[in-house]
Amino acid sequence: MKFRTRVVVAAVLSASLVAVLASVAAFYTTHNSALTSVDASLRSSATSVAGNEDQRANPPFEIVSTSGAISPSVRLPADKLLIAIANGKEPTQFRTILRNGQHFRQYIVYRPANSEVSCPDDVCVFDTATANVYQEPIDAQLATNNHVLPTNLLILLAGLIFALGFGLWLARRAVLPLEAVTDEIEKIANSHNLHARLSEEGNDELGRLRRTFNLLLGNVENSQQLQRQLVLDASHELRTPLTSLRTNAQVLSKAKNLSPADLEQLTTDVETQVDELTALVGDLAELARGNRSEGPIVKISLDEVIDECLDTARTYARIKNITIESDVVASSVDGRHDRLVRAISNLLTNAIKFTPENGRIKVASKAGVVSVSDSGPGIAEADRAFVFDRFWRSPSARSLPGSGLGLSIVQQVVEEFNGHISVESDPDLGGARMVLTLPTTTPSELR
Repeated sequence: MKFRTRVVVAAVLSASLVAVLASVAAFYTTHNSALTSVDASLRSSATSVAGNEDQRANPPFEIVSTSGAISPSVRLPADKLLIAIANGKEPTQFRTILRNGQHFRQYIVYRPANSEVSCPDDVCVFDTATANVYQEPIDAQLATNNHVLPTNLLILLAGLIFALGFGLWLARRAVLPLEAVTDEIEKIANSHNLHARLSEEGNDELGRLRRTFNLLLGNVENSQQLQRQLVLDASHELRTPLTSLRTNAQVLSKAKNLSPADLEQLTTDVETQVDELTALVGDLAELARGNRSEGPIVKISLDEVIDECLDTARTYARIKNITIESDVVASSVDGRHDRLVRAISNLLTNAIKFTPENGRIKVASKAGVVSVSDSGPGIAEADRAFVFDRFWRSPSARSLPGSGLGLSIVQQVVEEFNGHISVESDPDLGGARMVLTLPTTTPSELR
């Protein structure tokens, strides 16, 4: 169903409901008004003085005893309600009855024993409780009320016609601005121009829609730029090792002319280059995952993840005789185990790479904060703004193995779990200190 049709249907239904409710209310208001006038007259008769001469001559009520006997004449049947009121089991009340094709309005009043009531000859006193029944015919009032019904139906029909016309007008007014926004969006979609933006005029829902769409366009544009930059950077980084591999492969084709020492060195170089390519491809795949990885986010013991990473890092640190000290306090964070292991492992690998032989590394963690410090050369103040950029490597590190993606992956993981990472100088070891901060969790926050 089109939006325009929905607006028309909603307007017609709303106006129809109002018209129906108004007609029903008018009908019942007229009906109740007529009955209210009759009820007032009956109540007035019930409160008249018992010794009134006119009442004794022609009592306006009939008396029903507890046994069902009727006085002064049998003009109405003694039904269960009248007997129940005479016995005090039901309260004084009004009711409408149909008898012999005629409608009557009755006011039934309970009278206790020994009450004085008007009789044709005198004032009567009944030794038992009674029910005095006051009644008037109301066919004339009901007929007047029924004459109002056709008028109400005409009003209802007029309301429906008005609702249809108003709905069509409202639909046109409501859809025109939306169609204008849709036309602008279609124009942008057909032109593939992600630099274009909608005008953000107005603070209404359409203005909010325009601003939200512009925000979406900006995110898509940024994402596309990052993807292009990643492809360009990756192609640039892959070109050097691939060229080197091709050169070595050409040399290996003449292996029979090489000495055993040269052949061994060449084979070692090829293995190293393949390892670097494998690591680079793995890092690129990690970055391509974006800020959202697969799997549920669960409560994780950060100290256990750090201990797991330290066990692996100490194996590589022994090659350079590097000492890794740790001061880890138990804490819990929300995350994914494999992603946190990758981030902390990258920090430790980066620290080992830049720490000289016989150097030291300190790892500390408390309340969701992880710091990794090393005794390496540190990071210059001017370079700290770039350390988390993809493929960025400091001038002193360009001769070292690596792709320049490790810290970018760390930042990506941290941002995925609403944390942040910073770099500073360590006053004790003199090198760099990476500080990773993640929101801590409590048992009640476990998802």
